[in-house]
Amino acid sequence: MAPSGKRQDRPADALALLRHEHDRIRQLFAQFERLRGITDDDERKAELVDEICYELALHAIVEEELFYPLVRAAAEDDEMMDEAEVEHAGVRELVSQLEVMYPGDDHFEATVAVLAEEVEHHVAIEETDMFDTARSSGIDLAALGRKMQARRRELDEDLNEAPDVIDAMEPHAGMRLPPRAPD
Repeated sequence: MAPSGKRQDRPADALALLRHEHDRIRQLFAQFERLRGITDDDERKAELVDEICYELALHAIVEEELFYPLVRAAAEDDEMMDEAEVEHAGVRELVSQLEVMYPGDDHFEATVAVLAEEVEHHVAIEETDMFDTARSSGIDLAALGRKMQARRRELDEDLNEAPDVIDAMEPHAGMRLPPRAPD
């Protein structure tokens, strides 16, 4: 199924929306993985990493603002949500490292691989335990999905209007940060 590129074509249910975003991020990591070890495709690798970081940023913000608080309120044990928040912090750390790295740098591809592994682990738990909690909680998943779509559109517009605002979990409008000074 080819992506339509239209936000309104995305699933309205919150869990379907999150699964759709997870699948999109997995596809980006798979595209990067196919380029690992190829030295003459550095520009495409950088573009993919920028896109991965952008998608992860928007996804994490929407989850942390809208989805996680509702699931935390519905969960009988905070441990699952605490772990999810710590995992998000780990992803933010790896994203911040990648923002100052370039293809060809030591550990660039390894950092992307570790990020992919951490995201996949996080997604697996989220799509089972957390989604089960959300389903059984009585949360209006359709209404939540609409709120999440609206928030994502808002963030996307804000970030495209202010590309000079750079943060570890905010995209950088296709611009890599200046390289670090050599050690």
